[in-house]
Amino acid sequence: MTKTIRSQVVLAVVVSLASAVCLAQSGGEATYKAKCQSCHGSAGTPSPGIAKMMGVKPVSDPDIQKLTADQMAAVVKNGKNKMKPVAGLTDQQIKDAVAYYRGLK
Repeated sequence: MTKTIRSQVVLAVVVSLASAVCLAQSGGEATYKAKCQSCHGSAGTPSPGIAKMMGVKPVSDPDIQKLTADQMAAVVKNGKNKMKPVAGLTDQQIKDAVAYYRGLK
């Protein structure tokens, strides 16, 4: 009986730690997918319609590449041109989403 309980406790701890690690690693990706992907595309390339209508450039565009992470975060917070500020995100979520976006190629 004690061995069964001990095994269940160990299993619960392992599952909890694995979940925490997965959430920590995918925070930027999850935020990007929830708040950014609809306009900027899943791979950082907007659909032709969004690109034309909203003026969204792909992550590979030289104008986007030269922006710093802080400049991108400011755009998320304050908006720019047709992009409205993204509400409901913490500074850390913005930082993580920007890092994820910058990692797309």
